[in-house]
Amino acid sequence: MKIQYFGHSCFMIHFAGKKILLDPFISGNPKAQHIQTEDIKPDYIFLSHGHADHVKDLEAIAKSSGAQVITSFDIMTKFLEPKGISGHGMNIGGKLTLDGFTFKIVNAVHSSMLPDNTYGGNPMGFVFWNEESCFYYSGDTALTMDMKLIPMLCPPLDFAILSMGDYFTMNYEDAIIAADFIQCNKIVGCHYDSFPPIQIDHEKAKAAFTTAGKSLYLAEVGETFEV
Repeated sequence: MKIQYFGHSCFMIHFAGKKILLDPFISGNPKAQHIQTEDIKPDYIFLSHGHADHVKDLEAIAKSSGAQVITSFDIMTKFLEPKGISGHGMNIGGKLTLDGFTFKIVNAVHSSMLPDNTYGGNPMGFVFWNEESCFYYSGDTALTMDMKLIPMLCPPLDFAILSMGDYFTMNYEDAIIAADFIQCNKIVGCHYDSFPPIQIDHEKAKAAFTTAGKSLYLAEVGETFEV
């Protein structure tokens, strides 16, 4: 599966013949200034919550690409639909099949406020699958026991994208426990290094995962890689 990393928590995942963009924050990221947002053309955009470091480039990319947006009911109806952006406003526990893949919305423990300071609905994570593969994107979250539900409700995970920058979300030690909860040993990190409070020691994080019998991949901003 081909994945493009645009920094922070923004990934383009080529899955089931479609391009799925996660949490588009690029132009405001000091480490992603070499990436041109106008070149990003997803089929679907998944937005985990309303904070500016996840939603900043959503409107521009959605309008230039025509992508459908999947996010919380609150964000869709109060923030996106008035801007002429369409998609699916859902809530935690919901499941939907689109264009050859299925996704389920799972809990995230965080907060959510939109750039205009209005309520951004419940934060969420997403599990995606088809007959060939299954993966989890945590969004911004603390470590939570609800992660143990994922193996009970979804197919076995091939990999997971987990936040691990600390300060606002899990740290990498918590992410190791999260990997146990979701029964997945192949992890891609997100929500780290973009700003001073969330900088991590890459070598220590990778070594901790290796000691726990797991693999951790920390992509370079702008990198395309395979999982």
